[in-house]
Amino acid sequence: MKKIRLDRYLSESGLGSRKEVKKLIKQKRVAVNGKIINDPSKHVDPEKDKVFLDDLPVEHKKHHYYMFNKPSGYITAKEDKNYPTVMEFFEDNPFYNKLFPVGRLDIDTEGLLLITDDGQLGHRISHPKWEVEKEYYAVVKGNISDTNTDKYKKEGLKFKNFKTKPFNIKVLSSSTEKSEITITVKEGKYHIVKKIMEKLGHPVLYLKRIRIGNLKLDKTLESGEYRELTQKEIKQLKKLVNLKA
Repeated sequence: MKKIRLDRYLSESGLGSRKEVKKLIKQKRVAVNGKIINDPSKHVDPEKDKVFLDDLPVEHKKHHYYMFNKPSGYITAKEDKNYPTVMEFFEDNPFYNKLFPVGRLDIDTEGLLLITDDGQLGHRISHPKWEVEKEYYAVVKGNISDTNTDKYKKEGLKFKNFKTKPFNIKVLSSSTEKSEITITVKEGKYHIVKKIMEKLGHPVLYLKRIRIGNLKLDKTLESGEYRELTQKEIKQLKKLVNLKA
């Protein structure tokens, strides 16, 4: 990694805006490799140099990654004139202005949403070229055990104007009134899961995303809560779309 300015290092580490961290530096509260530095323009190597604020180590992060458990009633967007958005849960986050949701979940769909400021990763996870699996838990109308879903693992499903990529449905329980399933798709077309189930004669009553690639929704996250991804989770996601970790 190339050397970067000290004020940028501190800002990207979540300590405030460039203007705010410059004040910390001028107050002689920042040390690099044991030496107090009062010049914001000093360049540091994020991989080699050790930076401290008030004797506490400061870890540099170029990008930030969060797992969010989206509640119903919020749209997946940065801002909207008519509806509350998922980004309202991140308003106190120091990187709020840079963050964005990856892909989309409908306003009434719950579950796993990736929030990041890594544009390249976000683009690849969303792009159909990379065929990143998205798994959903759904409650659908009617007895789906009466429907032959095996053929869609190979063929996909034909609509008037497009054909889906192959998808997989696993039946968890079924009755005359409703069925519980998981459905795994490899594309992010608008309302794709709802459209598939509607065409199969089993309209969706409830939908929740539980997995993106090998990233599973943390069961300890309550609706509306988020946490940072672990380094292992970040590496796995990047490997999935052929990005260097």
